[in-house]
Amino acid sequence: MDPTSELDGARARNFPLGEESNTTNSTLLCDEPKRTAQGPILLNNLEELGLKLEDDGVVQWKSDSPAHPRNWPLWRKSFDSGVILMLDLFTTAISTAGPSVAEVAKEEYGLTRVTALVAFGSMYQFGQAFGGIIFPPYSEAFGRKAVYIAAAFTYSLCCLIVGLVPGVYGAVIGRFIAGFVSAVPSIIVSGSLEDMFNMKHRVWTMYAWACATTGGLLVGPIYGSYIATTLGWRWVFHVAAITTGLFTFLLFFIKESRPSRLLSRRLAILRERTGISDLRINNPDHTPDLRAFMKVAVRRPIRLFFTEPIVFVLSIMSGVGWALIYLFTEALPVIYGSFGFSRQQSSLMFLAIGVGIFLGVFPRLHDRKMLKRRKMKGEGLRPEEKLVGFSYAAPSLAFGLWWLTLTIPPASNLPWYASIIGLIPIGFATNEFACTLSGYLADTYTIYASSAFAAMSFLRAILGGIFLLIGEPMYVNLGSNWATIVLACIATMFCATPILFLKYGRSIRQRSKFAKYSLQISNDTQVENDNMD
Repeated sequence: MDPTSELDGARARNFPLGEESNTTNSTLLCDEPKRTAQGPILLNNLEELGLKLEDDGVVQWKSDSPAHPRNWPLWRKSFDSGVILMLDLFTTAISTAGPSVAEVAKEEYGLTRVTALVAFGSMYQFGQAFGGIIFPPYSEAFGRKAVYIAAAFTYSLCCLIVGLVPGVYGAVIGRFIAGFVSAVPSIIVSGSLEDMFNMKHRVWTMYAWACATTGGLLVGPIYGSYIATTLGWRWVFHVAAITTGLFTFLLFFIKESRPSRLLSRRLAILRERTGISDLRINNPDHTPDLRAFMKVAVRRPIRLFFTEPIVFVLSIMSGVGWALIYLFTEALPVIYGSFGFSRQQSSLMFLAIGVGIFLGVFPRLHDRKMLKRRKMKGEGLRPEEKLVGFSYAAPSLAFGLWWLTLTIPPASNLPWYASIIGLIPIGFATNEFACTLSGYLADTYTIYASSAFAAMSFLRAILGGIFLLIGEPMYVNLGSNWATIVLACIATMFCATPILFLKYGRSIRQRSKFAKYSLQISNDTQVENDNMD
């Protein structure tokens, strides 16, 4: 169903789209004397709960309500975002540790290389792809906190299964389910950050999230390689089970951050205290039953991917950037094996990619300066103005891959450290893709950022699982130089995308019904508007 038609239908019936969509006009008229008679009680409770009552009977947040996530104290935001970001970093690291584990475990189980990679690597990614469709809209409808806790606990159990069950089927099942629930920290984090931070502060929080995600991708191969060869591959998952068990405990101390969920709870308290049953809120997330959830919410990411050009194009670019790291988990051992490096030593090359992450500070400084300048003029900030980093990242990826092509054997006799110069811009580009593209989706689809990002993450995870399998055959059969040339050509074609978005992004957004709907709902449920044009 078109979201705008949903909204227009609600307006035509003279009430907002929300929990009380079955309220009749007669009920409103009957309850009006009660509301008038209990005026002082109602006003006192509204003030106590940090709410306000509009003329049409709709309850909304007060702009200074301390209960709204965007008004939480800094320590609370820092703790909550810190816990979920670190959970995302760690679970992402366990995902890219899979290929290193597969290299060792295949001998124990008597598996071929491809079968071992599917069991320990690709199954995780495929699980995450499907989890990314379910969990983001679920968290938007039913809240974030419980989903985080359940996911971390399940992840810990799955790691125990992989590490303890003496058979490859335990690995296949455990890795798939672990990947399925890993979609929670990998994707819902974007929505949680949007809940707590406005556009100004999302400049840095989205960058921190991108660093956590990309950092996890890069740490995983090193962690998996060294633990698997020193303590045994099962200890990769024993440590993961213990660590995510600790995160499960910490997650009990975060707060629910979904504004519509919190507003619904306060509405229930307000009704109970005042006895006024016709009080209602704008709650587009309300789903009366599981069937309604499956019909509307689960279809949302799929609909966004196929009907929103923004989501479709950015999903492809982000997917390739993400999958490139998974391809490198198998390609770098081939490349640096020609220099005489072991698999463990080759995994250290990911540190060079990690250096590029920190170059993203400079685009963030530009974004912050632009926000400040716009605010002084009282003007709204367009999401496209935060794509400066993207415009640098696309050519940086191409440059890094072309440099790598020209500095590795057999086409070059240069020493190994000449090639790692190319890995630095690749690291900058992959992290900047994660930061700017997910940030652009958050700014464009606001309160439905998780659903928009779910569509992106589905393709990203599928490509990650596939690229993981083709990395070594591609580099062995084509040779390191020609294989990297193929990647460099694809990256070169991407260079036109930032130009197109900088020039036409605004008009595309303005034509998007769902983008306009998302912004309107965000303005109705948040305590402040992001003031975008």
